[in-house]
Amino acid sequence: MNERLTCQGCGVELQTEDPSQIGYIPEKALQRTPTVCQRCFRIKHYNEAASVTMDQGAFLRILSGIGETKALVVHIVDVFDFEGSLIGGLHRFVGANPVLIAVNKLDLLPASLNWNRVKNWVQKQAKEQGLKPVDVIPISAKRGRGFDEMVRALDRYRGGQDIYIVGATNTGKSTLINQLIRRYSDLDLELTVSRYPGTTLDTIHIPLVEGQSIIDTPGIVYPYRLTEIVDAKTVNALLPEKPIKPIVYQLDPEQTLFFGGLARMDFVQGDHQSFTCYVSNAIKIHRTKLERADEVYEKHRGGLLSPPSAEEAAKLEPFLKHTFRIPRGARHDISISGLGWIQVNGMDGALIELHAPKSVRVTLRPSLLG
Repeated sequence: MNERLTCQGCGVELQTEDPSQIGYIPEKALQRTPTVCQRCFRIKHYNEAASVTMDQGAFLRILSGIGETKALVVHIVDVFDFEGSLIGGLHRFVGANPVLIAVNKLDLLPASLNWNRVKNWVQKQAKEQGLKPVDVIPISAKRGRGFDEMVRALDRYRGGQDIYIVGATNTGKSTLINQLIRRYSDLDLELTVSRYPGTTLDTIHIPLVEGQSIIDTPGIVYPYRLTEIVDAKTVNALLPEKPIKPIVYQLDPEQTLFFGGLARMDFVQGDHQSFTCYVSNAIKIHRTKLERADEVYEKHRGGLLSPPSAEEAAKLEPFLKHTFRIPRGARHDISISGLGWIQVNGMDGALIELHAPKSVRVTLRPSLLG
């Protein structure tokens, strides 16, 4: 190939020489429209992820370059995994450029959800993490909800400059941009959308009519999310496609909830109270007595306690125990990055122990939904 071509799915430079490297495309596929690398073709048509990765230094170079430009930065976060998708140090990369936070996947939560409450909650949590967004826009990129407000915000804050879209993997960046392309561009282009981390491998520039561009960047892979340390089948179970059905459990102290074989919550002390579980509908929740919890886990992981499968359960990291004293007087969530969260509904406090694979981030936060 003498002419430099890039994949219209992931943005990487195409090459026809080495199938094991990123950007590979068979010679005969070069005439195909849209022109996409073999990896994107397999992801889209066969849901198959090829085992290629991008150098971490290249990720950092792309992100650091944003601070050298004048642009609006749209940081897309996943409402279903807020702590696992927020880039706390984003201002180090983008410099003085304004940051707009798009809170995606609102369609996964109950239809009665107050979107303004989510907006206010995100503004407060982002501020505590050192981010000062110019605005927060709740959206569902997949369903197109909130999209008109999103477009108005882009016009309001970008000042005629480029727009960079940044975020962690699996937050819906490419889905959002595909919505922009379909509604506001006549380009024959669609970014590859996948549940596999690292689908976008280089910046992709989508020209706007005024001469500027929307620029998609590679997703940041955070190792403390459960979705990054399990097999592809378990990832599919963790990431919901349809609205989740919250499940409420009335628990007495010294009772335990297992979330498949992926996490465990022990209600150690407190008054009888309810707990609402916000996890994918594909995750089986099993209740047992605390005194039997260790035995149940050893005997039933990969079976009654699944996902993951028995084979994958044997490879899973050992559990680490996190102890939380829930304060009185307000509802709180225990968030397990990549899995979801448990809302503690009691107002009189509680002692909770949460067990999860040791690299997974587990946090206590003010309740998102109240």
